[in-house]
Amino acid sequence: MSYLSFNHIAIDTVIFDFDGTLARLNIDFDLMRRSVDELVTLYGIDHQTLQHRHVLEIIGEAGAILQNSSRQKSESFIREACRIIEDIEVAAARQGELFDGTKEMLKGLREHSIRAGIITRNCAKAVYTVFPDISSYCPVVVCRDHVKHVKPHPEQLNLALSRLGSSSGTSMMIGDHPLDICAGQNAGALTAGVLTGHFHEDDFVLAGADLVLAQASDILKLLA
Repeated sequence: MSYLSFNHIAIDTVIFDFDGTLARLNIDFDLMRRSVDELVTLYGIDHQTLQHRHVLEIIGEAGAILQNSSRQKSESFIREACRIIEDIEVAAARQGELFDGTKEMLKGLREHSIRAGIITRNCAKAVYTVFPDISSYCPVVVCRDHVKHVKPHPEQLNLALSRLGSSSGTSMMIGDHPLDICAGQNAGALTAGVLTGHFHEDDFVLAGADLVLAQASDILKLLA
């Protein structure tokens, strides 16, 4: 069996983020944030009092606040908010594309018996819109629809590793955002940042990444 070698560790499993890592990142997060902020305001909450920067966490925090007064109101808000962000994600996915070499890289890992999975905060509908035949290249895909907690919580990564029959100690999490590094660390995996999103090498060094790659397909250079 082949493996990836890094710092004398034999890595037999690689878990990838999706947007910005395997596919071009074209989601309009500013529009998403504004749209959710408007909905939060409609439900009587001052969005400026919410503490989170990321949209999914804003939805969770606002939902928890509404839960204190009305479970029905909270569920209605979360349902509407999720519809808003999914519409934006799917619209972006229709204009999306995989990075050159993504399929070849996944195929190369499989040919060397290195297990691969994908975890993403995106919805499954958007992922499969960009990559319809994803199951032919990667046996495990964990989207936000499939879990209660999204990364940086380790649930998605742990679920992917469990389905692959892998251990975090011989696995590497690869992504374009410091959240991916945090998720890998929270699950006890090695981590690598890629420079195909909006972050720079210094951002990943500061986040504590074990490795920084120009692009995800460079992981094949670690083949032993």
